[in-house]
Amino acid sequence: MLRAMRWVASLLALGLMMAFVHHRTAMGALEARATLALGFLLIAGWLGGELARRVRLPRVVAFLLVGFCVGPQWLHLVRADEIAALQFVSDAAVALIALAAGSALELKTLGTGRGGLARLAGGAIVFPFAAVALVLVSVSPWFPLTRHLSFGTAAAVALVLATFATISSPTLTMAIVDELDARGPFARAVLGVASVQAVVAAVVLSLVLAIARPLASPGAVNAGVAWHALARLGGSLAAGTLLGAMVARSRTLAQRDAVLVLAATGFLAATAARVTHVDAVLVGLAAGLYLANVAQGAGAPVERELRQQALPTYLVCFTLAGAGLAVDALADLWPWVALLVGLRAVALRYGTQWAGRAAEVTPPLAREGWLALISQAGVALSLAPMVRRALPASGVSLEALIVAVVAVQEVVGPICFRRALARAGALKEGEHVGESTLAVQGGVHGGQAPVTRVAVDGDAGGGLRR
Repeated sequence: MLRAMRWVASLLALGLMMAFVHHRTAMGALEARATLALGFLLIAGWLGGELARRVRLPRVVAFLLVGFCVGPQWLHLVRADEIAALQFVSDAAVALIALAAGSALELKTLGTGRGGLARLAGGAIVFPFAAVALVLVSVSPWFPLTRHLSFGTAAAVALVLATFATISSPTLTMAIVDELDARGPFARAVLGVASVQAVVAAVVLSLVLAIARPLASPGAVNAGVAWHALARLGGSLAAGTLLGAMVARSRTLAQRDAVLVLAATGFLAATAARVTHVDAVLVGLAAGLYLANVAQGAGAPVERELRQQALPTYLVCFTLAGAGLAVDALADLWPWVALLVGLRAVALRYGTQWAGRAAEVTPPLAREGWLALISQAGVALSLAPMVRRALPASGVSLEALIVAVVAVQEVVGPICFRRALARAGALKEGEHVGESTLAVQGGVHGGQAPVTRVAVDGDAGGGLRR
């Protein structure tokens, strides 16, 4: 208790110091202010993470909350233009986390469990989509965003919101898998499902816009955004594959100087995201999948370095993500945010239970998998601006609502995932590893879970049956 009080006192002292510096540097150059803001965010995030670890909360939750609290949405110790200037750093960090997530997914290790993985992904996509779409269409006369729209346009809005209910976050999933050293088939299956959801999100959005255009009033839906979403997906996967091939070809350099290769990989992914407007998460994910399944073993030195640099990478990524969260819609639309979050959670639960009817899906996954898939983050947030262009009449309010819903699940999701891991017996209770490992090769890569954990329903991993 005394040590926790010291962490709180340190955070308060740091905040007061930053408030003074913030005032004194108001007219300074943006680059200098952004550098100062990054240093402050990292120190404050680390202190918050240590405090969270002592109260048995995931560190990424503390990183997000600290970033939000000191950011432009609340205390204004970090300005919005400083966060925008640091977007390149954020893209590099999230791409490296996605690279680790992709590297953790060797398709050959799934074996006959690939059928179960496909069924899980199907349940996690179809059930939330159907639940959100049906409920929002039913309540469209009372929903503030569709109250004054025609029924067809209201149905288009409902379908778009339902699309975002199908997305989970592979980066947050990877962060919790690593922090809790959750090795085994349960974590691997959840990571695989979240990755599938992230990849197919743009396809689902494109199909929805194509279907919604004839339903809505003339000019209410810009179907051209559908092609842009597909092109962005294809460009992201192509850029990631090229990046993975470049890392694989630099095998000699990676063995000698993995830090340099790691920095260059993040830099190139962030550059691709900025110059060609692709998604940094999908670029990193595709690069990791290439290293794991095409150039097997070529990325091992980079993966080892990723494990060693896990904590600072998560710290940079999620403190900046928290500082950039915009939750203005929560003030006016919080009942609808709660409805959408609750609907998605319930639908995920029934979706994973439906998937559990397949022989390949074990009882722990069918029972607890929905909790592990609550998290949302980068991919959903990167698709949200497209909604503003796709639905000109209500796009601004709709984007704000989507960001608020994602923000809630970004904070709540890691806590739910930790609970799912504990219930499934895939977690060593009382341990928070995370300082030096990124659970890729020896973790969710197909290694077995630690023998000290408690097995559930006779299935030690809680994952897909083979």
